[in-house]
Amino acid sequence: MTPAEMERRIVRYGNLKPCKTAFIDAHTPGSDQKENFTIIGGGVSESPDQHVHISIPHGFNIGAAGQPPKCRNSLHSHRTAEVFFVLSGRWRFFWGRWGDAGEVTLEPGDIFNIPTGIFRGFENIGNDYGMIMAILGGDDAGGGVIWAPQVIEDAADHGLVLSQEGKLYDTKKGQALPDGIDPMPVLTAQELAAFPEPESADVVPNHVARYWDMVALADRAPAKVIGETGMLPDKPGFEVDFVTRASASGAMHQHNKPSVLMPVRGHWRVDWDGGSATLAPGDTMSVPENLMHRAQPSMTGDASLFHVIATEDQAGPTWVAQAG
Repeated sequence: MTPAEMERRIVRYGNLKPCKTAFIDAHTPGSDQKENFTIIGGGVSESPDQHVHISIPHGFNIGAAGQPPKCRNSLHSHRTAEVFFVLSGRWRFFWGRWGDAGEVTLEPGDIFNIPTGIFRGFENIGNDYGMIMAILGGDDAGGGVIWAPQVIEDAADHGLVLSQEGKLYDTKKGQALPDGIDPMPVLTAQELAAFPEPESADVVPNHVARYWDMVALADRAPAKVIGETGMLPDKPGFEVDFVTRASASGAMHQHNKPSVLMPVRGHWRVDWDGGSATLAPGDTMSVPENLMHRAQPSMTGDASLFHVIATEDQAGPTWVAQAG
């Protein structure tokens, strides 16, 4: 593969194209300044304005959210896995029907495999614009987002209506639901009762990995972070490994599925049969299946990256939090 061909599979941080109207809370005060990015796969955006950087199926989706201080992403749920790692900023993740069942604060490099089956949201509690990178299970990202009822109600007060097909319509722009299309119904009390309310102590130990803990475990070989035998045991349809300078191998290797490299710190030189490229934090590289390649730090200093690859496991829910 030529360098030009491979460059089309690299999404540079500085070239990310945001969508500011990706979801139903795009006009809701407190959530109206967030930017959403769809990097690999179709994602779960509800807006036709969302730009998809790489549409090649990988068995999972890669996205990102960028938010200024005090900006919040509203309570929602997914039918498949949702994993975040903090690229920059300081973030509070919260969950539960009203967002008060539990919470955890994440710093740069920390990763959170959010349990399926619970409402979750997050906000930038730092002092600067922050970015979190996301991995969503499955090529279709689970068929969309399930919103807490109050989010749909608040959005309607600010002109946004979501159709039962998962498409947004802005009444302030004169848009209306097409004939024969109903609005997205809010969940009933019976449906809401199926969403558990786990406390922080029930979630954090098996679903959050701290950056420096991963660094310590990756001192000789890449650390398995998410996987059946990982630090955060799960089988969400993909595996996540953490690689540092100490555990980066100079040996050329290949995978039978497309894989993704996502630097957290430092600059990484990726060599393959046909060329090389350098990645920086925030860049995302899709490595084709069966391509011999290797990734190594290209400069001195702290260096780390996440490696993501699909597995044969079903991308649906693999763990549901238990209340209490």
